[in-house]
Amino acid sequence: MFSALINACKSFINRVRAQLKKITKPATAVLSAGAVSDLARSKSDLVVENAMLRQQLIVLKRSVKRPKFTNGDRLRLSFLARLTDFWHSALHIVQPETLLRWHCDLFRWYWRRKSKAKSSQPRIPQETIDLIRQMAQENPLWKAKKIQGSCSSWASSCINTLSANT
Repeated sequence: MFSALINACKSFINRVRAQLKKITKPATAVLSAGAVSDLARSKSDLVVENAMLRQQLIVLKRSVKRPKFTNGDRLRLSFLARLTDFWHSALHIVQPETLLRWHCDLFRWYWRRKSKAKSSQPRIPQETIDLIRQMAQENPLWKAKKIQGSCSSWASSCINTLSANT
């Protein structure tokens, strides 16, 4: 009786091992299809994909449990993704939607910084601004075109904005 129980346990363990081997074994058809598809891709695409994979490995080695991406990591992955059409297949620890969001955030940050005023002073003299606001307050029925016609050409560029704000 005791030997039958031991044989049943051994049989069960062998079946579990066989199932685990079957589950964890990589599919050779997928590997061969991937290798064939890589042959059709250009060398630059493969180099960019390799760089993206290396960047993700750097992040994984740096973090303990959950990968923490720095702004530099986000910048590198966004830049590398722009260089190839196959960037979806190179992402393993980041969702494609996340990478697209990072790219939008970078784009927004770049243009916000680029369009920021160089100085805090307006380009138009304060006297001109005061004159336009005074004309708009004294003549509430006048629109921007009327004020623009009554001002000289050096003030016409800012009239639309200033008269709309009053």
